[in-house]
Amino acid sequence: MSKEKMVMIPGPTPVARSIQIQMAREMQAFGDPRFIADYKKLITDLGTLLNCSGQSFPLAGTGTLAMEMAIANTTKRGDDILIISNGFFGDRFIEIAERKGLKADVLAAEWGKTIPVAQVKEQLEKKRYAAVTVSHVDTSTGVCAPIEEIGKLMKAHPDTIYIVDGIAATGGEFEDMDGMNIDVLFTASQKAFGVCPGMFVLWAGKKALQRRKDLGMIPEYFVDFEKWLPVMENPAKYFATPAINLIWAMLEATRIINEEGYAARAKRHELNARAMQAAFAALGFKVLAEENCRCVTLSNLIYPDGIDDAAFRAAVFAEGMSIAGGLGAYAGKMCRIGHMGNIDMNDEIAVLGILERTLIKSAAKIQPGQGVQVYISEMVKAVR
Repeated sequence: MSKEKMVMIPGPTPVARSIQIQMAREMQAFGDPRFIADYKKLITDLGTLLNCSGQSFPLAGTGTLAMEMAIANTTKRGDDILIISNGFFGDRFIEIAERKGLKADVLAAEWGKTIPVAQVKEQLEKKRYAAVTVSHVDTSTGVCAPIEEIGKLMKAHPDTIYIVDGIAATGGEFEDMDGMNIDVLFTASQKAFGVCPGMFVLWAGKKALQRRKDLGMIPEYFVDFEKWLPVMENPAKYFATPAINLIWAMLEATRIINEEGYAARAKRHELNARAMQAAFAALGFKVLAEENCRCVTLSNLIYPDGIDDAAFRAAVFAEGMSIAGGLGAYAGKMCRIGHMGNIDMNDEIAVLGILERTLIKSAAKIQPGQGVQVYISEMVKAVR
């Protein structure tokens, strides 16, 4: 009999039953008054959740489309932008900028480290930038950028739009649009919100909305704020077909986050991540990200000596779990394990149990329960 596999990659993440139920609802027309009310509630609730005094845009598409939307509505050909990259996905902004005809300066961190705030400050003082981009969490490295500190720097540069990629962070790492001086933030449904892939959410603050107006006509069509603003204000209006069942799923996911409390949810992610990272270390893995910049939504684990990447991940899969491989220079040298969203301690104990069994079969010198014991001890210590 076939068994379901635990999906513990950095996204998509496990989907709670109540969210699955929303995805499986009978279809409604996008003009149905009941759906219109649901869509409007999601738009409003998302704005409140991230403390955004501008506009939230929950739309069909991937996180990469959200990246394009952020750039399309805040820059024009020939503009200078600053890209702060902590890995593979931070670098993705480079090609987006090139295709837009932007002039990009890049601050690229060594993988496992983050760009110091002082270096960002120094670069901002060299020229006027139309926009600055940074990934809050880059899943290629497991690094968490100091977005709040960068936001404070941006106050001295009021003409620059501050864009934060929250794809692998929002709903796990704490974020506050107005409180952190963020102008554009975006995420994807399949990460810490715990919904299947297919939607992104972009939040645009008042400054970003004004920048879009100042640009006049832009070459992009689907991602144009001006096309979507009438729909966000009144979902009875039509521009393109909404992802109806995913909107219901995101509404339930947002309800779950609000019920837990965003600050409490972020704290839960932090406690769980530090306990998991201690357990991974006890099993012989090395976390790629340095301690002062480790994210809470996933861990990038460099293998102990003697572990073959493909064979190890295949063995983990056979034991009942999917994990991701490394990217870039770390392909074949590490695995990536997500620990975000609506998972609980029981899930994490199962994750560690699978890793332990696989390592033991690989002749690793560990004892059964070695990682699990560390994890439980750390979690108990954290809540005392």
